Amino acid sequence: MARVSLRTFIAECGGSCGDLGTFIPHVIGAIAVAGLAPFGVLSGFALFLIGSGWFYKIPMAVQPMKAVSAVILTAGMTPGEIAAAGMMLGIILLVLGVSGLIGRAARLIPQSVSAGLQLGLGLLMGVLGAKLILATPIIGVAALVTLLALARVPHCPAAPITLALAVFIGWVTGDTPRPDHVSIALGLPQFVIPSWAEIGRSFEIAVIPQLALTLTNAVIVTAALSRELFPLAPAASERNLAISSGLANVLLAPLGAMPMCHGAGGLQAQYRFGGRTGLTPIILGTVLLVLAIAFSGSAVQLFRIIPIGAVGALLIIAGTDLAVSRRLFDANASCWPVIGVAALLTLLANPALGLVFGWLAEMIRAAIVRRIRNRRAGKPLQP
Repeated sequence: MARVSLRTFIAECGGSCGDLGTFIPHVIGAIAVAGLAPFGVLSGFALFLIGSGWFYKIPMAVQPMKAVSAVILTAGMTPGEIAAAGMMLGIILLVLGVSGLIGRAARLIPQSVSAGLQLGLGLLMGVLGAKLILATPIIGVAALVTLLALARVPHCPAAPITLALAVFIGWVTGDTPRPDHVSIALGLPQFVIPSWAEIGRSFEIAVIPQLALTLTNAVIVTAALSRELFPLAPAASERNLAISSGLANVLLAPLGAMPMCHGAGGLQAQYRFGGRTGLTPIILGTVLLVLAIAFSGSAVQLFRIIPIGAVGALLIIAGTDLAVSRRLFDANASCWPVIGVAALLTLLANPALGLVFGWLAEMIRAAIVRRIRNRRAGKPLQP
């Protein structure tokens, strides 16, 4: 990594806080509800973040796989089932990436559908952010206003300042607890070997629902957003994103890591709050590695000092940036119905349905446009 100035380092620190809105709720749930070992969860994210920053050289995000996380919190999964989900998803992603099939599939997706998926994912982030703000509305609204105000100040690390202010207000008002009995304790990895029964149940309730979400948001849309934000950084291709996610899960899931992937929303969030290089994920990964090694037993307490309303404010800002993309405004008027279909189904259902029905809508749109052009040119209509 090239030498950086203090101003750049501060900006990258701000970017490293951008995706905490996705990270904190899922990680706390995995540790507190599913009983995953904090060392495995935190060190898994840490190593994947550091590796992603080193390889991609951009603020590439690493996020929990959200469908798996939802099953963890609602239906309950054992550590063995979670490890099985990560390894199976990792193998599938490796096969798709190494074979090149994921790249070919991505080239078949029209730009209108991709823009609709991005719009829908941005709206999803905004809706989740609004729900989190309602948990601590005073702090949440104050954090949102602070973020908007600080965004007008050049080179200001808006996210860290806002989070620090939110923590202070939370302590003063009693809305967030102060960490008690924080102690240094050396964390060690714990190997998790799933049984055949756990593999079967995991495939049914976690792998199948997660796969479509990962292929769309974590690979296809993330690659498209990377090309838009960093046109001179070709490493973030569909093939590489699938391979890096696959390797991380195959190698780290047996050590107790949550199933992880990249994410368009996280990339946009880290970019929005100042991240411009691979230093952004490396900074966050280093912090998580220190927490994993020295403070695993107190990790949940330390994360809970950040008011959830402030986390929601981060999500709203980043979600708005993701939704209102340049491709949205560059689209032809005839593409708007396609974008709307893909976005609406992504928002109400999931990106997989948004992709399928957006694709169908694009085929219908293209056929109608062709017929109109042929009619204006006086050509006979094709049956």
